[in-house]
Amino acid sequence: MTPERLLQALARTRASLDGSEVTLWWTGDVHSWAPGEPYRRLFGFEGVNVARLVEDEAPGTHQLLTREAAFYLDPVTREILETWEDKPVVHVWNDPANQRWRPFPVPMTELGDQVCFSLEIPLAYPSPLPVAQYPANSADDTYRALELFQFFAPASVLDTEAPSVPSSVSWTRMSPWLPWMEQGQRPGGLVFHCRGRKLGSYAEVPERTRAYIAAHHPEFAHAPEKWTEPNETSWTYFRRLNPPMDRPTDPPTG
Repeated sequence: MTPERLLQALARTRASLDGSEVTLWWTGDVHSWAPGEPYRRLFGFEGVNVARLVEDEAPGTHQLLTREAAFYLDPVTREILETWEDKPVVHVWNDPANQRWRPFPVPMTELGDQVCFSLEIPLAYPSPLPVAQYPANSADDTYRALELFQFFAPASVLDTEAPSVPSSVSWTRMSPWLPWMEQGQRPGGLVFHCRGRKLGSYAEVPERTRAYIAAHHPEFAHAPEKWTEPNETSWTYFRRLNPPMDRPTDPPTG
């Protein structure tokens, strides 16, 4: 398989080559870890990504235009949380969450009548939340996380002419404590463990989740129309809600 054919197969799996909107939905849980402490299931987690794949300027390259919303849930009732330990919960509202795709050797494993595309994405870059300005919300001036994706599709994805095929996804993420949890310099962090699938349409998103999006940010029911940057993340969104001019410059002493 050439890198070009592999990228087209991944594009059929993750989105649609005809530019139509594709909704990816997932559900799972968020676990905490910290030295000397037992693992804890802190939250349920459910999310939606609505994507549109369009051709980029260079031949054989694409833009994946997406918005992504995800919600922290009570681990037992699975209801969307508004507070946690008396702190307001800040849900995921990433607009945009875009990607540029070019041909590359996409890791692929053949699994009988299925194939699996594996993407391992280590992240390390200057944190939008410097510790000096956000001592209660950030433990490091470098943001570090690991995103592990597996996309499963029928083996026919490698030779079909269809623009899109049914698919499912597994996603694991290792990250620091979330800023709104106010864990400061406490060692440890979070592990997200989720699974989901490509839906037939946005209407298949669970009604509770569609209603929450409609009430708060209805634009997240659709993908962006054109490329914009930079991307939004949970950390940049928290910074927008809590500008640095409103933050203390030194860690609290009391």
